[in-house]
Amino acid sequence: MTAIRVVAFGGGHGLSASLRALRRCAPELDLDLTAVVTVGDDGGSSGRLRAERGGLPPGDLRQALVALAGDHPATQRSAGLFQHRFAAVPTTGDRAATASGLTGHAVGNLVLCGLMELLGDPVAALEHAGAMLGTVGRVLPMSCEPIGIEARVRGADRGRPTEVSIVSGQHQVAVTTGRVESLRLNPEAPAACPETLAAIGAADWLLFGPGSWYTSVLPHLLVPELAAAIVASPARRLVTLNLAAEKETFGLSVADHLAELRWYLPKLQVDCVLGDLKAVGDPDPVERAAESLGARLILAPVAVNDGTPCHDSVALAAALVPVLGAAR
Repeated sequence: MTAIRVVAFGGGHGLSASLRALRRCAPELDLDLTAVVTVGDDGGSSGRLRAERGGLPPGDLRQALVALAGDHPATQRSAGLFQHRFAAVPTTGDRAATASGLTGHAVGNLVLCGLMELLGDPVAALEHAGAMLGTVGRVLPMSCEPIGIEARVRGADRGRPTEVSIVSGQHQVAVTTGRVESLRLNPEAPAACPETLAAIGAADWLLFGPGSWYTSVLPHLLVPELAAAIVASPARRLVTLNLAAEKETFGLSVADHLAELRWYLPKLQVDCVLGDLKAVGDPDPVERAAESLGARLILAPVAVNDGTPCHDSVALAAALVPVLGAAR
């Protein structure tokens, strides 16, 4: 029996949650996993490395690699090392800790930055890092060039709630207190990673979400070559909904999130929309929004039990197994 080829799109914590769940599905379903990661991050350690060294921001790529890291104790230790973040240098006496050039950087970000410079190829660097971590699956960038994210935001200035302004940069868009009215990339038509296009064409399933809608999910639909490949792919498509609105999507209903997918890629057809029983609330408008994409709505308890808006990898895997297994 051939493996089910799954390509998951996203970035940051949302994609990591999806990948951890897919890891749990892999033994039962024999999944061939590929993570496709946004490359627009310009905040924190990734932003500093991008500004100082150029190249792709490594943070979201690192998180995807760690989520797919193998179970062997040695690879898990390496995954822990990749996630280790340098703190300020401790000092003696009553003096406060002092920052250094390493402060705030994750070890994995530095490793990926070094590999990309050494090998001169982001895909080769990710393959090498994946071998170091024994990853169960592959991590690819959506583009081999870093991108910028810009949004037209109404009310970004709280003192002028009706004024529309341009907010630039993934971090600034993610934390905006206004209403995002439209999104674009800079450059507007970055070249898609060739290996990513090949993975999409060979996939059995394409997965979108969970994750920050404007800065992690929708950017994939704005890369023309990626959008065309997604539409043309014979794969089935699944959207996993978020558990709560974030700053960047404040004011959007659950159904609005699905409508945004159709707005940015009108030809997108979806087979399944997976949502949490409690987070969805009234299922009727969400079901109608799913049907407008050609999808059926599947409701399941996929959140952790402590009330925080985080997906539980075991519960999410249990919901995904019968859906992905239908590809057989």
